[in-house]
Amino acid sequence: MQSLTNRSKVVVKKEMSFAEKLYLPAVAKGMMITMSHLFKKKVTINYPEVERPRAEVYRGQHVLKRDENGAERCTACGLCAVACPAEAITMEAAERKKGEEGLYREEKYAAVYEINMLRCIFCGLCEEACPKEAIFLTDRIVPTEFEREDFVYGKDKLVEPNEKNERVNIAPRQAQSTIDFKKNPEYAHNQLWDPNKKIGPKKGH
Repeated sequence: MQSLTNRSKVVVKKEMSFAEKLYLPAVAKGMMITMSHLFKKKVTINYPEVERPRAEVYRGQHVLKRDENGAERCTACGLCAVACPAEAITMEAAERKKGEEGLYREEKYAAVYEINMLRCIFCGLCEEACPKEAIFLTDRIVPTEFEREDFVYGKDKLVEPNEKNERVNIAPRQAQSTIDFKKNPEYAHNQLWDPNKKIGPKKGH
């Protein structure tokens, strides 16, 4: 019967030759492909002993910043939680008491601040929504855990240390080169910055 599309092919059972019956040519061809990969550059690295260099705008584990006096910048306004498309951020606000001026910068602060790292998609919208420059994503990779509840990060894991020499440096994320990086639609946040690459308008504009 002739098909309507005329694209069908007649299948013919071809008799295998003696060499094909031995599978030797196919085995030899497969071995040559395997051997050729031995002399190519490895695409894998021995992580965590070796880490790939990351861009300044790499979006890793979050940090809640302190101000220059050591007080927490977060005022529990909730804009980061509202901006989060994954609804990974939850918080409870509290009023600052007398004598806590050194702990919290303004009268309202986050008594509880949690980020569920299993829900977070590291889009960076919380960072952009924060009017107090309190939350930033860093180049740190979220450590592995064995229990789901261990991925819910509270203030004990998010707030940076009070010691100035141990604080997280977010200056590279605010540099002009980083801003230029974000304008280039050809870059992803996990790529390295190439200052010689021409910056063009975003796609669709």
